[in-house]
Amino acid sequence: MSGLGGRLLAPVAALRQRARRALALLQGDSQADRVVPPTGFTAKLTLFTAGAMAFLAVFALALSLATGRVASRWSEELARSATLRISAPADQREAQAARALEVLESTPGIASARMLSDDEQRALLAPWLGVDLPLENLPVPVLIEVIEGEGLDVAGLKARLAGEVPGAVYDDHARWRTPLVRAASRLRWLGLVALGLIAASMAAMITLAAGSALAANARLIATLRLVGARDSYIARAFVRRFTQRALVGAAVGTSVAMLALALLPKAETAGGFLTGLGFTGAGWLLPLLVPLLAAVTAFWATRAAALRTLRQVT
Repeated sequence: MSGLGGRLLAPVAALRQRARRALALLQGDSQADRVVPPTGFTAKLTLFTAGAMAFLAVFALALSLATGRVASRWSEELARSATLRISAPADQREAQAARALEVLESTPGIASARMLSDDEQRALLAPWLGVDLPLENLPVPVLIEVIEGEGLDVAGLKARLAGEVPGAVYDDHARWRTPLVRAASRLRWLGLVALGLIAASMAAMITLAAGSALAANARLIATLRLVGARDSYIARAFVRRFTQRALVGAAVGTSVAMLALALLPKAETAGGFLTGLGFTGAGWLLPLLVPLLAAVTAFWATRAAALRTLRQVT
């Protein structure tokens, strides 16, 4: 039992040790922090970089999620609806339209079907042909809006329409729906790629800032080494200071981005794509992870830069 208890307590002890290290990182060491300049070019660069990258990361995340929501909604709407177009001579349109409605109403899996009125057809064609469109003088096909249900045999329906309504063409919007689904998937991946590029850019800028600060304090580092300070002790000072700066800068950038997104028009009031940009419900918690990710990125970038630069400083 003692061996089993030791194995169970080992992960708890490791977590406690990590928590103590994280607390020490946040609390700081007044003597070690003197190695890192509290103000100056590197401090401003780190704060600005973290804030700007966090701002862009929040917008990239919001754009990716909003694009996915819009494309999914459009895809679902198109998946449930279809259009029956009847192109026939003027003296046969009404008869074929009536027969098409009978076929649709008697087909299992069709939730509803209705023929669009002349006013609705004018509204559809108005953006291209103007508002004063004389439908009676144009060979405009009859349009029937179809709402599909469960268990619809599309192939069987098309075969039946071809035999009973020769001028009917059934369009289930598959050619419109497939590109939307593909675009949504690609935009989600592009959003992830953008977040990765933002994180890499921030890591590169913080690495340069940390290296510059270390090089500028070469004499102080040499003095600390003479009195017995180890490179790990000096590196921790830089890691702590730059991680704190990145966390503060990213928190400010995230807050500004969330405020800007909250002030944008809502999709349900204005409609359209850009008016729906933002987060919904629990999605507003996702941007809160950005400052934490920025701090983690700064931690590892500064640690690598500090250890590498200290090996070069003599």
